[in-house]
Amino acid sequence: MSAFDRYAPFVKDYIYAHGWENLRAVQVAAAEAIFGTDEHVLLTASTASGKTEAAFFPIITLFSEEPPTSVGCIYIGPLKALINDQFARLNDLCRTAEIPVWHWHGDVAQSHKARLIKRPSGILQITPESLEALLLHRHAAIPKLFGDLRFVVIDEVHSLLRGDRGGQTLCLIERLSRIAGVSPRRIGLSATIGDPAGTGAFLAAGTGRGTVVPRIEAKGSKWRISMEHFYVRDTQAAEGKDEMPALPVLDAPTDTAPEHADPGLGYIFEHTRGKKCLLFVNSREECEAVTTTLRAYCEKRHEPDRFLIHHGNLSAAFRETAEERMKDESSMLTTCTTATLELGIDIGRLERAFQIDAPWTVSSFLQRMGRTGRRELPPEMWFVIREDAPDPRALLPATIPWKLLQGIALVQLYLEERWVEPPRLDRLPFSLLYHQTMSVAASCGELSPRVLAERVLSLHVFHRITQEDYRTLLRCLIMQDHLQQTERGGLIVGLAGERVIHSYRFYGVFQENEEYTVRSESQEIGTIVAPPPVGEKIAIAGHVWRVLEVDRKRRLVYCEQVKGNVPAYFGECPGDIHTKILERMRRVLREETSYPYLMKNAAARLAQARDTARHSGAATDALIPLGGDMYALLPWLGSYAFLALERFLRIRCAERIGLRGASMRPYFMQFSMKASPAEFFRALAEEAAKDFDPMELLYPGEVPLFDKYDEYLPEELVRRGFAHGVLDIAGMKRRVGEWAER
Repeated sequence: MSAFDRYAPFVKDYIYAHGWENLRAVQVAAAEAIFGTDEHVLLTASTASGKTEAAFFPIITLFSEEPPTSVGCIYIGPLKALINDQFARLNDLCRTAEIPVWHWHGDVAQSHKARLIKRPSGILQITPESLEALLLHRHAAIPKLFGDLRFVVIDEVHSLLRGDRGGQTLCLIERLSRIAGVSPRRIGLSATIGDPAGTGAFLAAGTGRGTVVPRIEAKGSKWRISMEHFYVRDTQAAEGKDEMPALPVLDAPTDTAPEHADPGLGYIFEHTRGKKCLLFVNSREECEAVTTTLRAYCEKRHEPDRFLIHHGNLSAAFRETAEERMKDESSMLTTCTTATLELGIDIGRLERAFQIDAPWTVSSFLQRMGRTGRRELPPEMWFVIREDAPDPRALLPATIPWKLLQGIALVQLYLEERWVEPPRLDRLPFSLLYHQTMSVAASCGELSPRVLAERVLSLHVFHRITQEDYRTLLRCLIMQDHLQQTERGGLIVGLAGERVIHSYRFYGVFQENEEYTVRSESQEIGTIVAPPPVGEKIAIAGHVWRVLEVDRKRRLVYCEQVKGNVPAYFGECPGDIHTKILERMRRVLREETSYPYLMKNAAARLAQARDTARHSGAATDALIPLGGDMYALLPWLGSYAFLALERFLRIRCAERIGLRGASMRPYFMQFSMKASPAEFFRALAEEAAKDFDPMELLYPGEVPLFDKYDEYLPEELVRRGFAHGVLDIAGMKRRVGEWAER
């Protein structure tokens, strides 16, 4: 029987009503896996390929044949906006069959939640944080709510794989399943998975089932990509080089930027009028600055504002307004955004995406470009690489166009190898261990230390945590009054712990800054980290505001809108880049290949960089003399191996090589030393060959608070979690070994 024939009649009617002539490959594969096996399923296919329908067509068919007596399926989405979007789509699909669709997060009305509690049924859409709150505050209702739970669908599963949030999600599914006495199948959905087998194992962890990962033969799609480079000031790289072979602009300009406009932003301004676009940047600060500048260009040209803004520090009202305006097919607007619009929220037919500089990951590049190309259009991404022109006196590393190399490397890695970052599943999740310990203790009431340990350590995410580690944690929490020992020897949440778990911030495990809510009259604008004094200006929501009052007790900032331009600040947000990307960047410098998507300035700037690299040895040599006893080290390592190498040099090698004045950057290290290059590499090789404890790469007395709840952990666990779970010592040693073999 074909997949279509197996579907319920109302699903076939839905397909006919939407004019689909045939099922997509992912929908056929999903039907075979869900109908034909009892395993978990991981569906990987491009954005807008129909993954959501692929998962739910079989699920609701099974529900129509045998209705569940409770919530039958939980859909876990990473963003409230994604849940709101999918809520409308699923309601449309399930209405005819009278399968209820519920959603549950902070913005959903209590009356809607109360109806679900009274009559649990159908499909529940929820974020990990809201599921945490549900387990914490509705613990006794879990068996009634989920006693016949059959499926858990995890959307955008790749977004959960690089931190504690994915571990939290699995913990929640395991805890809920135990309380309700169910064993639901897990269905993972993603457009960008770098290691399907590893992700499938992660999805199935602790269940005793395997994961089916259908091999989906996708149709080849054509990309429209361009990459152009702009110096922020001064002459552009290609000026006077008319013979430079390069890609012409993909589309004619539809506007003219004001005189003296920033060259890169002016280019974006000229190619967005009359188009529906997304403009991706890599930080909320840059998002504010770029939006403010583009709106100022509209004002200078006496044009209506055609730029929206969307990032995580804006209020829900501002974000949802941007989403609704973008869904309007008649509105030709451009939204400047961070990763908040990277995931699969449907905002209508987008003509193109712009990316200022390069994202940190291949996954982000694919997700961002995948927002375009819907409804038979090819995916389209315009990279705009901006760089301050190097000072004539600048030392070599500062003259390399790192972001241009990074952009090329991201594109080439996927074109050549279909490579995407693999998940990081090997960390020691001590911060998450604290969080789940407190959540279990708060939801279950008094438990003996043995029972609490059994309930927490049996969660698969904590398989690397020893009993002794856990005893150390419990002793610390009792000393800090996060846990309290009763007269009977049981454990309950202590007074200090109550303050932590009663904050709404407790539900999430991702790191947050202490934020102030910004208001103007009755309107909530968003949040900022560090409020300036009264009378100073702040930038948020693409406008400038003057601070009228700061209420530090209630963490409120009152302001009024004014004209002007000031930088925004929302807290540190470091990039996380994989070693394979850095290695491909080095190849970009070494090879003579011309890339068909480079435009004139980008091609000229790359040619300059390659010429400089050839003459200086930067493309082939790791250690570059800068004059005197000063050197630059180009290790071409990702974030965590780079961090390990930095500490290795400072702690284990500094005395031997006479290291001093070291300056560490994301891509290179700059320092002075007394050793010769040969002595430098020999010292590194000999020290790396020694069998040293990773804990030796921490400074005396250092307690590196890396994750959200590290501040509540015993210092010895924080130090060990950082040394054994964060630092990529193996990657660092491999690179040192390669240098020794030359």
